[in-house]
Amino acid sequence: MIGLKSVRRVLLSVTDKTGVVAFAKTLQSLGAELVSTGGTAQALRAAGLQVKDISELTGFPEMLDGRVKTLHPKVHGGILHVRSKPEHQQAVAAHGILPIDMVVVNLYAFAATLDKPGVRFGEVIENIDIGGPSMVRSAAKNFEDVAVVTNVADYAALTEELQANQGKLSRATRWRLARQAFALTAAYDMGIANALDAIPELMEEDAAISLPAPAEAPLPATLRLAYPQTMSLRYGENPHQRAALYPDGSDAGIAGLQQFQGKELSYNNLVDLDACWELVHEFDQPAVAIIKHTNPCGVATGITVLEAYPKALAADPLSAYGAVIGVNREVDGPVATEMAKLFVEAIVAPSYTAEAKAIFAAKKNLRLVQALPSQTMRMVKQISGGLLLQDVDRGKVTAQELKTVTKRAPTGAELSALHFAWRVCKHVKSNAIVYARAGQTLGIGAGQMSRVDAAKFGAMKAVLPLTNCVAASDAFFPFPDGLETVVQAGATAVVQPGGSVRDAEVIAAADRLGIAMVLTGMRHFRH
Repeated sequence: MIGLKSVRRVLLSVTDKTGVVAFAKTLQSLGAELVSTGGTAQALRAAGLQVKDISELTGFPEMLDGRVKTLHPKVHGGILHVRSKPEHQQAVAAHGILPIDMVVVNLYAFAATLDKPGVRFGEVIENIDIGGPSMVRSAAKNFEDVAVVTNVADYAALTEELQANQGKLSRATRWRLARQAFALTAAYDMGIANALDAIPELMEEDAAISLPAPAEAPLPATLRLAYPQTMSLRYGENPHQRAALYPDGSDAGIAGLQQFQGKELSYNNLVDLDACWELVHEFDQPAVAIIKHTNPCGVATGITVLEAYPKALAADPLSAYGAVIGVNREVDGPVATEMAKLFVEAIVAPSYTAEAKAIFAAKKNLRLVQALPSQTMRMVKQISGGLLLQDVDRGKVTAQELKTVTKRAPTGAELSALHFAWRVCKHVKSNAIVYARAGQTLGIGAGQMSRVDAAKFGAMKAVLPLTNCVAASDAFFPFPDGLETVVQAGATAVVQPGGSVRDAEVIAAADRLGIAMVLTGMRHFRH
């Protein structure tokens, strides 16, 4: 290996002590001297290892309740001096500074402290690590001579390399560790800044912190993002575009999915999977969504997934070819048997039975993925020159909250269908019209420039008869013509937000046509 450097003295100071004893045993067995602090030193000694306290290295005791223990020239000089520079060597020799060849550090659990119920303001401030990030940055800067280890997951590979090279690490490994270390300190500082932004008022030290719920928290004054790349994609929306996946670390949602089989997931697969995953979680009952280019071509609910799936497929079986399917319940063998009859790109569900996996295994190219519901409360969209940040659209209206504005009120069956159609319409690109019966879409007009065109397109796409259906519009009808179009298609009841200056004209048209119309007071534009 190129640029091998010996590890003769190691400084260990970790909050997460997982695996540190075994790693330290390897280091000591290869001849490295161990220097440690506080609880880490205690854990190593309890395991029978010989450890020098940091105070023995610096000549100063740990002080100020542990705030000052590694902030010392004999620590940072030992880390930062360049071994190839004679003047550096003369300086450290003159001051009795010993070289430190590896720093094993992870930081105070600031985020975990902030999440503790009833945590006090003073405790949060006390858990801002100072010495740890300082050592990490020093070691990372001097990676040519020093290895910095900040991730427990690296212990195994480092142990293997050290044993294979008689206690030495390669330059490539030290560089990889340094980059990882700078990413850690950047994310750590960003997390502190974001947390303190959420505590705008200066508090007494013993005052309990009560942060607002994520949905009620103010939008940040400065948007700070640090998402590590976990997947390099073959390309983006098109082959000439590069793309990669950057999860938020929650392991939830489509970014945190687990893939069981099939071809590599593409950018477009992930976008479509996200669209159907969000849609099916609108419903408490078993639901299936079939998505094409982020728009639903069929959505249905049922007592079981086996009941819901054929209803969703029947709405537009032609468009379903090559689509992506989302399910909000476990997929079992009978459901898998039905789904396997159709060519689809990918399926996402919270879980699969062993029988279902065995059935899908016969379709080797099918991307079969599992995901957890996401609690994401904000969404980011890039525009030229900047970013837009907004709350995720979690707005819901219950069937009981729908406001009847026509002379005829909807029947019970119509009301149920209107509520279903409204929830689906929220996930259709504007301008959007959804034709439905209770628990089943019949026709969807998505992404049209005119609401009248959306109504016509949704009716044209319908495979099942629209007689006595209901219709949902994601925004108000600006003129009666859109309403007249959905009624001509077969709708007997309509749900829309209302709010147009011509609401009275549209309501009068609904009364003239003899239909029921309800308002939500909430629109669902989707751009």
